[in-house]
Amino acid sequence: MKSMISHRGTVNSWHCDFNGHMNVQHYMGKFDEATWHFYAHLGITPSYMKAHNVGMFTVEQNINYFHELVAGDLIYIKTQMVEFKSKAIVFLHQMFNAEDDELVAKAKIVGVHINKTTRKTIPFTKSVLAKYELLNAEE
Repeated sequence: MKSMISHRGTVNSWHCDFNGHMNVQHYMGKFDEATWHFYAHLGITPSYMKAHNVGMFTVEQNINYFHELVAGDLIYIKTQMVEFKSKAIVFLHQMFNAEDDELVAKAKIVGVHINKTTRKTIPFTKSVLAKYELLNAEE
């Protein structure tokens, strides 16, 4: 599956800490917003989750920071599937400074598909599998 742009944003002054750069909590916030757009790209939308009483939980994440971002910087995040399993997906977010396309941070994330009542992992539905197969075939 090709990478997709899952988020575009701006670093605001309130994202920055007393060191003058974007604080780590806001990298996580931007990666989280990108995650939900990536899930929707796979058909895991808010309406899908409501209709099937399911959710997506992050169970593991590993973040690397390469360059600082400061107020006024424009960013975008590209997301790519690393592994698709019956009940989980592993994907990679890469955050770039939009002005010079410099990689500033990346996050490898494991998300699991859960039943919201039992709080147990369950297999993805046929509709999500079909969407994944369609996107994977487009490469």
